[in-house]
Amino acid sequence: QVQLVESGGGLVEPGGSLRLSCAASGSWFGIGYMGWYRQAPGKERELVAGVLSGGIPDYAEAVKGRFTISRDYAKNTVYLQMNSLKPEDTAVYYCNTKVRRYRFTTPEDYWGQGTQVTVSS
Repeated sequence: QVQLVESGGGLVEPGGSLRLSCAASGSWFGIGYMGWYRQAPGKERELVAGVLSGGIPDYAEAVKGRFTISRDYAKNTVYLQMNSLKPEDTAVYYCNTKVRRYRFTTPEDYWGQGTQVTVSS
C-alpha cells in the first residue's frame, strides 16, 4: 500500500506564493513519476506539473514561469512552488504518483487527498 500526504494549501492574495508538499510512504520497488494536478469547480482535473525520476519537469502552459516542481528522492517527496498566483489558479490540488510495487509489475496510480488553494483578495 502507498499513501500520499499533502500539505501547504491555503488562502493567498493575487501575486502571492505558496509551496505544496506531498510525501509518499509505504512499500514499493520504485517510484517513477510524481506530479501535481488540480481541479477547479465545474472543471475537469488537469495536469499542473510532473516529473519522471531523474527527468525534466513538464508544466502546463498556464503555469510555466510561475510554478516549479521539485523532488527530494531521499524523502520520497515532491514539492510545488507556486509564485505570482492568480485567481484562476484557485482549485483543489492533488498529488499523483506512479509506483511500481514489485519489480516486474505495471506501475500503479496513487492520489493524495487534495489540498485547497484559493487565490483571492
